Amino acid sequence: MAKRRTSRAAKPAAPEPVASRGPSRRWIGGLIIAAVIVTGVVLVWQRAPAFVLEPAADRNVLLVTIDTLRADALGAYGGRAATPNLDRLAASGARFTFAHAHAVVTLPSHTSILTGRLPYEHGMRDNSGFRVKDGTETLATRLKAQGFATSAFVAGFPLTKRFGLTPGFDVYDDRLPEMTSATSFSMPERRADVVVPRAVDWIGQQSTRFFSWVHLFDPHSPYKPPDDLLAQYAAQPYDGEVAFVDRALGPLFDRLATLSRPTLVVVTSDHGESLGEHGELTHGMFAYEATLRVPLIVAVVDPAAGRRPRGTVIDGPVRHVDIAPTVLAAAGSAPPASLSGSSLLEMIRTRTGADRPAYFESMTYNLVRGWAPLRGVVVERDKYIDLPIVELYDLAADPKEERNLAQQSAGRVQLLTNVLRGYDTALPSRPGREAAEVARSLRALGYITGSAPARTTYTEADDPKRLVEVDRDLHAATEHFQQGRLAEAVALFSSVITRRADTVDAYIQLAYAYYESGQVEPAIATLEQALQNGVPDRDVRIRLGLYLAESGVNPARAIKLLEGLPEADAEAMNSLGVAYGAAGRYGDAIGAFKKVLALDPTNGLALQNIASMMLRQLPANPGAKDRASRLREAETFARQAILADPALAKAHTTLGVILFQMGGKAAAIDEWKRAVELDGAEFDALYNLWLELAKADRRDEALTYGQQYVRTAPPAFFGAEIGQIKAYIGGK
Repeated sequence: MAKRRTSRAAKPAAPEPVASRGPSRRWIGGLIIAAVIVTGVVLVWQRAPAFVLEPAADRNVLLVTIDTLRADALGAYGGRAATPNLDRLAASGARFTFAHAHAVVTLPSHTSILTGRLPYEHGMRDNSGFRVKDGTETLATRLKAQGFATSAFVAGFPLTKRFGLTPGFDVYDDRLPEMTSATSFSMPERRADVVVPRAVDWIGQQSTRFFSWVHLFDPHSPYKPPDDLLAQYAAQPYDGEVAFVDRALGPLFDRLATLSRPTLVVVTSDHGESLGEHGELTHGMFAYEATLRVPLIVAVVDPAAGRRPRGTVIDGPVRHVDIAPTVLAAAGSAPPASLSGSSLLEMIRTRTGADRPAYFESMTYNLVRGWAPLRGVVVERDKYIDLPIVELYDLAADPKEERNLAQQSAGRVQLLTNVLRGYDTALPSRPGREAAEVARSLRALGYITGSAPARTTYTEADDPKRLVEVDRDLHAATEHFQQGRLAEAVALFSSVITRRADTVDAYIQLAYAYYESGQVEPAIATLEQALQNGVPDRDVRIRLGLYLAESGVNPARAIKLLEGLPEADAEAMNSLGVAYGAAGRYGDAIGAFKKVLALDPTNGLALQNIASMMLRQLPANPGAKDRASRLREAETFARQAILADPALAKAHTTLGVILFQMGGKAAAIDEWKRAVELDGAEFDALYNLWLELAKADRRDEALTYGQQYVRTAPPAFFGAEIGQIKAYIGGK
């Protein structure tokens, strides 16, 4: 936006010249006054102390991690997003310009932030298939032992309780919408304006020192800021998400200013976002600066302070593993020598510090697709990436990493190779089997899941730089499908399988595209082909079992595929329950779903599935003496499912059926309407609404829901019902 010019009065006419009468006392006085004013400004500026971080036991700690936030997106870092709240924090604290993560996906990075240890030390190498080991010390466990009240408020699925970061937290608030069905690809996250108020409420209830971790997920793809910010940042909605997060953080920072004790605030991100740089659309494959460099702001909000200190900018290298020892030192506790990082207090005080080499890795595509593992180091301003096609960049001269110097700098490459060998470069252990629900949730966020076999050698053909088009084509194929271009999606998925037959997610997504469009046989054939091609991923078996069961094609084969999976695998047990139900083995189905609840007591999908199976077990005779008690039991499970996940549309559908069976027709219709509000593709609820509203001669309402059903329900699954409703609509 162009700046508006300030209007000025016309310049007055010059006075008549007069003879000189010596120096003007008025002018000299003006100089003296100006000098006093300037001196006063200098003195005031000098009196404002520079920010330092001294140890203090009586201090709260707030850690804010903003998922997928590039350092260069914030206003304080020269970014385009309007971020006044974070900029104000940086202006009175320490802003680090050269901070790096150690991994480029959510769970490993956050584990390094909270533990002060590198990925190969804490063992978290990817979002999928790994759990934080029992007994792992984190900021929460260490500060809890010092008497801090502790809380976590997380917004994204990869940090939910199931992944093991909960020890030490009095409150771990991770209530996210669960997946709506066994095969859905919905988005399991919470917006910043939902998460922050919960943190503000908790902080307001604390009378002792607290440590609170607030995680915000919004800058993660897909980028969907509120309408006003979407309009403002139409060219780059990612920046709109960043601005939205900053807006949401305002009340949190304002609340800190009203507390009785100061609060140390640390703001960082887990990783950045490529936004198309180097051919990568989002993150997780490469480790270029777009995803590896992170913002880091350290400040103190002190309500008792007379004035805010002067902020400072520190250009020296720092790392995620330095955050935990810095927080511990600032809280008056000596950081354990076992931590990989070191406190930044001295660096903040002197604005200087010794070089801190940074190890980094990107293992997702190795673990899932069998591509070459990516590791590297940053030493001073040199960055070395260890891949079959080696990379070396001078970040001082080439911050965008556009000129690979490896071929002409063999000596420097060898030196940095030796530095990298000082870290543990052994291949990570293969990921454990992930629950299908977990895998679906991660895929909904754009993360690939699964487990490729370990290999001892990798060639240039396995280098991610040679395979980036495969990843881009998978993203493009998914977009084609979401936009209704099935033929284009199928062509791209099939092309990926032809070029790289071990790409398990290509099979899964191709099968999903077929299945959701009503083409059951090609969906099943695609997954059978994956098994024949030796794709070593149990997700294929689970997805194939679900399709065989849900479609009614072969429930017996579905059961055979799924019964061999471990009972400790919640996703496998849920899928097995679906298969048992399709085969009419309702008691076995309920048993499988209860095994899911033993692993995850708040699993809304399992609770609703039990309610659904109980409905199928009802005696056919409405006058059966135990029918009412069975309905009440089913109602209990359905309501527990809604309590666990209020956004689970299927649970509202099931509860509506139960209430209808109990004679509560009006209440049933309300539940079905709620189900459709939550999910427009909740076809059972749509059909029930049409049917009962038509019976009640509420024709306008019946037409509304009936037309929606005809317009959206896949004919391959609901052909008979569509014909029935069309006959009703045509009969008006």
